[in-house]
Amino acid sequence: MKRRKAIELEQLRRRIARLDSSSIDQLYGLEPVYEPASGHGRPEEFVAVQCPYCGERLETRVDLTAEEPSYIEDCEVCCRPIEFVSERETDGALSALKVRRLD
Repeated sequence: MKRRKAIELEQLRRRIARLDSSSIDQLYGLEPVYEPASGHGRPEEFVAVQCPYCGERLETRVDLTAEEPSYIEDCEVCCRPIEFVSERETDGALSALKVRRLD
């Protein structure tokens, strides 16, 4: 039992000694933060899509910093709910946006 606690304590010491942002986030249980100076893509994109109900073209804002990849928004023309599902690259950039009917 003592050996196991000593190993866990040593692992904790190593994590505390690392000062990179991902280690600090993991140590304190924080979510990754969008940092504008990091040079990774934009925090949001505006994408033109077609309403699956009425066929009208509309633009929607996709928040690339959001944890949840899907959200619901009403069509600006027919007011029916549309589900938007974003697919992202490993670096967080938007690769695709799918629209679905909710009926």
